[in-house]
Amino acid sequence: MNKGILTYLLVLMTSLTVFAQSADDLAGEYYKNGDFEKAALEYSKQIRKGAAWQTLFRYVNSLKRVNKSDEALKFLKKQVRSDEDNKVYYDVLTGYLLKDQPDTTKSYNAFAAAFADAKGSGDRLARLGEAFKEVEEPRWAIKSYETARTVAKEESAHSEELAALYRSTGSTEKYIEEMLTVLQQGEKKEVVYNSLQTVVNSKDEALLEKVVYDKIQKNPNVLAYNEVLSWYLLQKQRFNRALIQEKAMDRRMKMNGSRVYDLGQMALNSKDYKTAADAFEYIVTSYPQGQLYPIARRMVINAREEQVKYTYPVDKAEIHKLIRDYQKMLREIGLNPRTLEALRNTANLYAYYLDEKDSALTALNTAIEMGRGDKNFVDKCKIDKGDIYLLMGEPWESTLLYSQVEKSQKEELLGYEAKLKNAKLHYYKGEFVLAKELLDILKMATSREIANDAESLSLLIVDNTGMDSTEAAMKEYASIDLMLFQNKTDQAIEALNKMQIQYKDHSLVDEIIWLRAKTFQKQGRYDEAIEDLKKIVAGYPQDILGDDALFLYATITEERKKDKPAAMDLYQKLLQDYPGSIHVAEARKRFRLLRGDIIN
Repeated sequence: MNKGILTYLLVLMTSLTVFAQSADDLAGEYYKNGDFEKAALEYSKQIRKGAAWQTLFRYVNSLKRVNKSDEALKFLKKQVRSDEDNKVYYDVLTGYLLKDQPDTTKSYNAFAAAFADAKGSGDRLARLGEAFKEVEEPRWAIKSYETARTVAKEESAHSEELAALYRSTGSTEKYIEEMLTVLQQGEKKEVVYNSLQTVVNSKDEALLEKVVYDKIQKNPNVLAYNEVLSWYLLQKQRFNRALIQEKAMDRRMKMNGSRVYDLGQMALNSKDYKTAADAFEYIVTSYPQGQLYPIARRMVINAREEQVKYTYPVDKAEIHKLIRDYQKMLREIGLNPRTLEALRNTANLYAYYLDEKDSALTALNTAIEMGRGDKNFVDKCKIDKGDIYLLMGEPWESTLLYSQVEKSQKEELLGYEAKLKNAKLHYYKGEFVLAKELLDILKMATSREIANDAESLSLLIVDNTGMDSTEAAMKEYASIDLMLFQNKTDQAIEALNKMQIQYKDHSLVDEIIWLRAKTFQKQGRYDEAIEDLKKIVAGYPQDILGDDALFLYATITEERKKDKPAAMDLYQKLLQDYPGSIHVAEARKRFRLLRGDIIN
């Protein structure tokens, strides 16, 4: 063929393709913008024998939108005679146009005719299901997909389509069943969990649990069903029940405890210390030669330690038992980088709960010697030592150690933490100017927590100094704060009671009540804590602690008093009275969870 002619034909074909695409785009643009008169005109140019469903539907729908249903019906009647292959589509569209007529029989008959023509072919039924969805006939679409599944003899066919349709028609149980079928396709796990998340905390939540348990009972060897039950229990933070599932799956699938370990960490982070300890104990017992054994051995003691520390009054016998457990573990596994943290934990137990500060320092010195190759670990131990010297009333030793870490960890998180410790040390000693200089630097720290702590302490100092030359009230308050650091809670409460009477007209009075409320909370004296928080909420609502007191009051009411309606009222009050509070996001989330809203 002549090269010039070939080039001409290629250009012509390209031009025709571009023209066709432009026509499609133009029709689609008119349709999207609601200009149905022009859309119908453009689609009429595209329709030929065997036109695609999307084009047919948009053409007919455009005519319907401009009140030309009769014209559309004539078109469909003509098409049926000339294009038998797409008769099911024409019947669906005919039924769609007739839906608005008083006599719904004609519409039903058209849909039934389409279904009758397609029901022998799985592929045609699937395409019919899509068409029924487009014309907003979900029940006919369900019937088409269900029949297509029967024809194909495949139980999982069209699960995603059916799940969406069951959901839209309120058939929640069937929706859940279909999503569990989809779950067996491994790559769809995230899609399924994201979809089922909308059922969690909804009125249909009980159905989810029922369907999953039914599936497990009928198909005990299908891992996917056990996984979704574990996922659901974790969403509800029912860690103990989730652990039962995870242990069963671990034994069946030989997972070496990896998923059980992850659950233990989640339970620990959520302060379910008993379940965390049980999870780590399972790994220790089941996999004594496994890779997770050394860390699980330490974590089981760590979880029990947290449980003991947050049970008031602290049982010293339990503290001694924890120390023996740590020591036994260290003898069994030996001192190495993975067990050195246990030595730090032991030191802090000695210092804060048994008042054996010399034993604590000995343990930390051993840890520093053994861990000298890890600068971060050594500096953490130095901060611990500084804290212990402060407990012992030796602030000069404390500041020396904190300053060493500041220098070693300059511009690092540990360095900022050490600087904050030094600032608090000046504060405890009543050296408020020096404390504030360091706190002003820390306000710009990269760690939000440290910056917030620095800001809070700086404001406390600014708001309550300069009122008299001796600053006696502020110094007394700081000394009580030091008592609390030293774990002298009963002594601190006695001092706060006296201070409240002595300085009843001082600007510190709300801070005094707040500090006492938090101390009561730490001791587990929740009713007394609530009484103090009520005083702040009622008497000092516009002061800086107003929203903090209200939020703490709400959380104690929710978590400790288990009074859901009262907690909801308090969270709602915070949202209304303190819209700019840093607690707003968390208060809103907690309120919605208590109300039963869906939280994604």
